[in-house]
Amino acid sequence: MSRADKLVDKACSNPGSLTFAELVRLAGLFGFQQVRQRGSHRIFKRPGHPYFSFQESGGMAKVAQVRQLLDYARTQGWLED
Repeated sequence: MSRADKLVDKACSNPGSLTFAELVRLAGLFGFQQVRQRGSHRIFKRPGHPYFSFQESGGMAKVAQVRQLLDYARTQGWLED
């Protein structure tokens, strides 16, 4: 199992345990790139897709934002259930 697969499995099984750096890496795996930062809000975009705004919370990713990214990846067929 590759590191990318392990990261996706970790995000799916326990989204509350993801660090912010891991969330950024996960977004990158799905082709999203950080396009700007305004204060604590980091904006990630992929051409032809909606943007995502992530905020770091004490070094950790916010659970709702991890789930939002994973749900979108599932609707696009990038992830299996």
